[in-house]
Order: sequence, then C-alpha cells, then structure tokens
Amino acid sequence: MLDLMLPGMDGLEVARRVRAESDLPIIMLTARDEEVDRLVGLGVGADDYVVKPYSPREVVARVKAVLRRASGLTSAPTVLRVGALELDQAAFEARCGAEVLDVTAAELRLLVTLARDPGRVRTRSELLAALGGLDRGTDERTVDAHVKNLRRKLGACGPALESVRGVGYRLRGS
Repeated sequence: MLDLMLPGMDGLEVARRVRAESDLPIIMLTARDEEVDRLVGLGVGADDYVVKPYSPREVVARVKAVLRRASGLTSAPTVLRVGALELDQAAFEARCGAEVLDVTAAELRLLVTLARDPGRVRTRSELLAALGGLDRGTDERTVDAHVKNLRRKLGACGPALESVRGVGYRLRGS
C-alpha cells in the first residue's frame, strides 16, 4: 500500500524506484481521484489504485486480488552465485563453498542487491534503499561501514567488492 502524498518524496517517485528494482505488488492509496492521476499512478507501475474514502473491505479484497496475481509471477531466484560466493535468500545465508559466512541481515541485503547484476555499479543511495534506510534518515556512510565489514568477511572467497570512486560499489566475480 502506497500513499501518493508522502513527506519528502512523493508516492509516484517511490513507486518508480520500487518498480526499477522489483516486481513487488503496489497498490496506490490516495485522495487524488482525477482520471489523469489514476493513469499516471498505473503508468509508473502500480498494480491497483484506490481512492479515498474507501471501504476497508474493498481494500482487503483488492489486496487479495493483487497478491493472487502476483503469486503467479515467476519469482527471482532464491540462490545467487558470484564466483565462489553463494547467497541463499530463502535460508538467509551467505556461503563461500561449504563455509557459511557470518553476515548480518543488512550485509546480506547489500550482497544480494549487488549480486543480482554483477559488475553493475550501485550508488550508495541505491544500496541504502536496499537496506530500507531512505525513510529513517540513515546516512549513506552506513553503506561504507557495511562494505568494509563485508570485505573482511568475504576474504578470499572470490568476488571482489570494488569501490567506484564518487559513485558507489560493484561486485565482480573472480
């Protein structure tokens, strides 16, 4: 559920960013009831658009319908591999060969974000968003601290967690 009128960043921008990274179902919930607003909302990737005031039972029915449709989508792989690094999202663990690495939930989310497209540079903002830090006022330097810890934990596992000066980070397989 996503309200269009949010402080700091409007719901349309949030929807664009979510849709750029994921097929997560989005239902826009808003007081904007003009046809153009509905068309823009659906155009940026919303799966449904509910106008206030609304019936709670109708919203529940719409959520169930969107989830039914979403469950039929092919899901992203739960295991990602880059070099000798294996990230099992279902088990919520990172492995280097047979060794399970002691990574935090945040570190695993960063690795998964980077491993989805090895070699692609991700900005600190993108990585912070993967941590869920955009709406908590978290500093982008938090990403740097996690990367430092990950480099130590990955050791000689294989993939290189590279800095791209002034931009962000990328994961390269060996």
